Formats: sequence, structure tokens, C-alpha cells
Amino acid sequence: QVQLVESGGGSVQAGGSLRLSCTASVSTACMAWFRQAPGKERAGVAAITTTTGRTYYGDSVKGRFTISHDPAKNMLFLQMNSLKPEDTAMYYCATRYTFPSPGTWHIQSQYLSWGQGTQVAVSS
Repeated sequence: QVQLVESGGGSVQAGGSLRLSCTASVSTACMAWFRQAPGKERAGVAAITTTTGRTYYGDSVKGRFTISHDPAKNMLFLQMNSLKPEDTAMYYCATRYTFPSPGTWHIQSQYLSWGQGTQVAVSS
């Protein structure tokens, strides 16, 4: 079981920025960020394959969020710019041992380890 610890959440006004971090105990093939807003199901935000650096984004965050990875430190980041109130959610780091097949990066059941989450609140 990979241990994941997120940090960097907080409160910000609309238009602001936040940077989330996730530290993993070991290296895996793919890491991702998911989020769950109040009353909604958890959904994929972005993912990255750790060896190739290929990235995947949900439609609602394309152009605003950037996912990155530091292989030397086994750390995952999510730079969130131009934040909107609808970005308010608990953000979770997740990891999987396999590369995602086309169109599957957001499937939660394929991720084996999850962090405890970090809260992001965006006010209007």
C-alpha cells in the first residue's frame, strides 16, 4: 500500500491560485488528483504518468490547472490558477501501478491508493 499525504489546500477568492502537493512513499506508474464537492460524486481532475510525463485533464480544469511530478522526491503537484467557486471541493491524491488505457485515467477503481484529502474553498 502506497502512503500518500496531501497538503496545500486552503481558502482563496475567485481568480486566485493555489498549489497542492502530494508526497508518495514509493514511485508508481501514474498519479492523479480527484476532487469531491459537497453533494457530488468524486471526479477526476488530472493525471500524469510518472515515467513519460504524459498528462490528462478534466474538461472543467483544462487551461487553468497544471499537474506535475517530481520523480526524485516522489511528489505530485497541482497548480490551480483562475480558481472558480465551483472548484471548491476536497482534493485527493491517488496512485496506480499501471498506465491508463486511452480514456480511462479518470476511473477511480483503477487507483489503488488514496490520500486523506486536502480542502480547497473558493469564494466569489
